[in-house]
Amino acid sequence: MPETLVKVDLAQSPFENEMIHNRWHPDIPMAAWVKCGDEFRIETYDWTGGFIKNNDSADDVRDIDLSIVHFLSGPIGVEGAEPGDLLVVDLLDVGAKPESLWGFNGFFSKQNGGGFLTDHFPLAQKSIWDISGLYTHSRHIPAVKFAGLIHPGLIGCLPDQKLLEKWNARELDFISTQPKRVPPLANPPFAPTAHMGKLKGEARDKAAATGARTVPPREHGGNCDIKDLSRGSRIYFPVYVKGAGLSMGDLHFSQGDGEITFCGAIEMAGWLHLKVDLIKGGMAKYGIKNPIFKPSPITPTYNDYLIFEGISVDESGKQYYLDVHIAYRQACLNAIEYLTKFGYSRAQAYAILGTAPVQGHISGVVDIPNACATLWLPTQIFDFDIRPVAAGPVKHVSGEIDIPMSPDK
Repeated sequence: MPETLVKVDLAQSPFENEMIHNRWHPDIPMAAWVKCGDEFRIETYDWTGGFIKNNDSADDVRDIDLSIVHFLSGPIGVEGAEPGDLLVVDLLDVGAKPESLWGFNGFFSKQNGGGFLTDHFPLAQKSIWDISGLYTHSRHIPAVKFAGLIHPGLIGCLPDQKLLEKWNARELDFISTQPKRVPPLANPPFAPTAHMGKLKGEARDKAAATGARTVPPREHGGNCDIKDLSRGSRIYFPVYVKGAGLSMGDLHFSQGDGEITFCGAIEMAGWLHLKVDLIKGGMAKYGIKNPIFKPSPITPTYNDYLIFEGISVDESGKQYYLDVHIAYRQACLNAIEYLTKFGYSRAQAYAILGTAPVQGHISGVVDIPNACATLWLPTQIFDFDIRPVAAGPVKHVSGEIDIPMSPDK
């Protein structure tokens, strides 16, 4: 068994664990060091550090202070890594912590984070998913069961000072274009809830004031939410600081492409088994400025789909030019409307698209004015046939069970 370099106690606040951090900054000390070729294990909190509970209330989703997230394990320093190298990370295995075999999916209130369809689902809601080996099911969403594809939603290396300043400048400039927007356009640095790992004292306070929030993906990787980064995948990360500084967290048991409910996967605490290597000077050799990866060879086997189309025309009928965001939103809304014909609430249908192994595709971006995006919904995850037939849909879900909702305060 490889050594566990970062351990987490789910009964302990992540703010008390100096092997954890929730900001990106080059001054955060390495939590541990490894050599090229080493194998090791990392334990992780769920992305909220245990704030979301296994219950039937969405008050915690409504009330969470999102400035605390994400709680990441690391950074892990790799001996010999220098700026300009590529860090090669083999994700050998990943799983749920044995004492925490459940996960959650949530819609965040429009007033607190929002989501891809926040105008349609403006209030906080939550579903709980039980993990049984390879499979998961939810007491809040009947007649659905599927195999998981466990992956870290967030994994990346520390930025250098120049890259950090670039992130902060462009995001603060973007926020200034609509400073009162709800949800905001981006999340600026926020020192009061920053957890900087082993960094202490005045150095900690100075770094916390400019530490980048972990919410978006950026050039170093970060919160990319790529469901195919599962066991057996290999990731090539650009290195910006000496030692690379690899951190990870935000584990998902399963997720649909796009993580469209924002807290859009089945979020869980867990562990990763990793191996690292280096390609010296690899950024220049391969022209890489963002990570690239080889996906997992192990994926859930679903081979029958209903595919929903969307085009660049929004809900009001307004035309957009080759807008893939609008097109994918329409594909999702079309799938949600379809599933309600079988008895699911709109919230249950939305949760299914966020958690199940749904595929999202950009199917066309050349036929002006409409891009075409598609959402591939696996039919085999349902206990009944969802394909259209001449007799019309039959309601297989009673409607007596729904996802808990909490009103805004």
